Amino acid sequence: MKTYDFLVGHRAERDDIIIALGGGMVGDLAGFVAATFLRGMFWVQVPTSLVAMVDASIGGKVGVNHPEGKNLIGAFYQPALVLADCKTLTTLPQRELTSGWAEVIKHGTILDREFFEFLETNVDRLTKLEPELLARAIARSAAIKAQVVSQDEKEKEGKRTILNYGHTIAHGLEAATRYESFLHGEAVAIGMVGAAKLSQRLGILSSAAVERQQALLQKFGLPISFTGLALNEITKAMELDKKTKGRAIRWVLLQDIGKAVIRSDVPQQEVLVVLKELAET
Repeated sequence: MKTYDFLVGHRAERDDIIIALGGGMVGDLAGFVAATFLRGMFWVQVPTSLVAMVDASIGGKVGVNHPEGKNLIGAFYQPALVLADCKTLTTLPQRELTSGWAEVIKHGTILDREFFEFLETNVDRLTKLEPELLARAIARSAAIKAQVVSQDEKEKEGKRTILNYGHTIAHGLEAATRYESFLHGEAVAIGMVGAAKLSQRLGILSSAAVERQQALLQKFGLPISFTGLALNEITKAMELDKKTKGRAIRWVLLQDIGKAVIRSDVPQQEVLVVLKELAET
């Protein structure tokens, strides 16, 4: 409410522009305020974190968290402009920067095998933030997301759901820890490992592909497991996730590197087995 109070106090008008300068949380808040104040204001995204540049700033999803689930309060509201400067990434804490690579890897994993292979080949140079390769990776990752969003902007046809790969478990982890233990990309990385393992258990993904994805996540310094959490707390949070339909969770799984599929017939017992594996890895 403080943000709304500020706008009211300064007599903001509908034609004024809200600028979101920062990471994904700043963008989510600014976008939600822009969508709801005066029934809609212009807003501009200036992402300064990797996860914001390739994911949060693209697609128009804005929202705020509820103690029972991530982004349960939100809207679809596109910014008038997204402007990213890769040089800002040099100012990030290492953990924050590392977290962002999860979304980059995710985009290659679900839709672009060639991009996935590019990441495999250039891990060292990308983690050193070599300007030319970094710009290329960010541009391609952002383009993959934009392409999907353009086909299903408000997630009505299900096409956009593919972007939620890794996010079902990730949101469960985040909600179960009240968003205090994991950066978003860290939770997504663990969720991607879980989704791949689940795909293997359902017989649609090879063990080689599971290991390949896990190896790339680890090379970028991302976590692949968690400790100290009760599985029932995670599954409870997962059931409140936006990707559920009725009580059935719509899982984004893998058939191969670069080829994802949506399934709603995943047995809960298989999910529990995978969560246990993630907790013991």
